[in-house]
Amino acid sequence: MRFPLATRRDPAVETWLDGHWSELGAIARRWFQFLRDRGDDVRELMHDGHATACVCDAAFAYVGVFKAHVNVGFFRGSALDDPGRLLLGAGHHMRHVKLGPGRNVDAAALERLVRAAYADMQSRVLPQRP
Repeated sequence: MRFPLATRRDPAVETWLDGHWSELGAIARRWFQFLRDRGDDVRELMHDGHATACVCDAAFAYVGVFKAHVNVGFFRGSALDDPGRLLLGAGHHMRHVKLGPGRNVDAAALERLVRAAYADMQSRVLPQRP
C-alpha cells in the first residue's frame, strides 16, 4: 500500500499514542518507536485507526491498540520468514503479532520480523545501488 501523505513525524500518530496511557499504550509506544527507528526513510501516518510506518510512502508495518491486546502488523507479513511462529492471520498478504499483558512473546523474534519487513519494503521501493 502506498501513502503519499506519510510524513517523517505525523502529529496525528503522536496524538493517538498519547491517547493510550494504559499498559497497552506503553506496549504500543514501544513497538511503534521500534518501527520509527529503522531508518531515515521511515515515514508515518494514521491509517484505519492504526499508527502505520512506511518506507518512504510504502507501508511495511502498523501498531494497533484493541480492548485487550496490541497488534504489530505487517503489510507483507505472509512473505516473512517466521521461525518463531509469531505471525497470526490468514489473509493473502497481511499478518500480525498479538501482544499484551500475560502474553509471552519473544521480543527478539519480533524485532527480527520488524527488521525483515523494513528491509523487504526497502528492496521494493528504493532504487538499487551499484
